[in-house]
Amino acid sequence: MKNLIAGVSLFVLSQVLIWIQTNGQFVWPWFKKNPLLVSLMGGTIISYLFIVGTRLVAEHFDGLLWPGRFLGQATGILVFAGMTFLLLNEGINTKTGVSLIIAAILIGIQIFWK
Repeated sequence: MKNLIAGVSLFVLSQVLIWIQTNGQFVWPWFKKNPLLVSLMGGTIISYLFIVGTRLVAEHFDGLLWPGRFLGQATGILVFAGMTFLLLNEGINTKTGVSLIIAAILIGIQIFWK
């Protein structure tokens, strides 16, 4: 369980950083003016976090990669929704709300269904 918690935590941190890297241009003018520098500053770190998170989650699931893929995707959807709401004040409509529920169900299936 320790590997699962650590791996999912790295997925969440990676998703927060990738949101800042790709969507920061809509929040901070400096990001919009310096996309190459932003990509160079964050790309390697974000990739490394995803790699380590993937390894930890795969170890928890006895080497299976699919659970980690679903967990990474679902955490990305949830983080994107939260960050977009908090930093860009973009509301959550019915379609987005249903998608978030599906993402939460996907996480539950991967973690609790043995």
